[in-house]
Amino acid sequence: MFAQPLIDGMDFARNGRELVGEIPIKLLSRLGDLLTKSDGSLTYIVRGLQINDRYMLEVALSGVCYLRCHRCLGEIEYPVDMTARLQLVSAEQLDEIDADDDEVECIEASSKIDVLALVEDELLLGLPFAPKHPEGTCSPDIEGLQQPASAFSVLANLKKKH
Repeated sequence: MFAQPLIDGMDFARNGRELVGEIPIKLLSRLGDLLTKSDGSLTYIVRGLQINDRYMLEVALSGVCYLRCHRCLGEIEYPVDMTARLQLVSAEQLDEIDADDDEVECIEASSKIDVLALVEDELLLGLPFAPKHPEGTCSPDIEGLQQPASAFSVLANLKKKH
């Protein structure tokens, strides 16, 4: 059984704590539709920070995810190496924040922040929307697929039938 780590966000940031762990990718259920397989695990580091008068969490992720190429539908081994800083704010402040403001990401300063949900959220935000192999490297699996007939040959066949 995998333990769900919970942290008190403000206390964690105020005291400069750090939590390091590893999570099997198969436990990140919201990633299911994006992955070709759920092998492996992600390493995460959550650090509490105080920058000036702001309390923050820094979330760093590393590992590998296996995504589906939107060009050829083949598998992409996508290296994950990302870091996000999240400002801890009260629920009232969170309602007032402009959603289009890209300066700082904010989350509610809850006393029970689910670290694995936080990791999964940041991974979902960090993965490409439509992953693709680099240009010219896709190798579609064409076995069993018929080459489409040209429109002119189809028209010629129709003409012969009448």
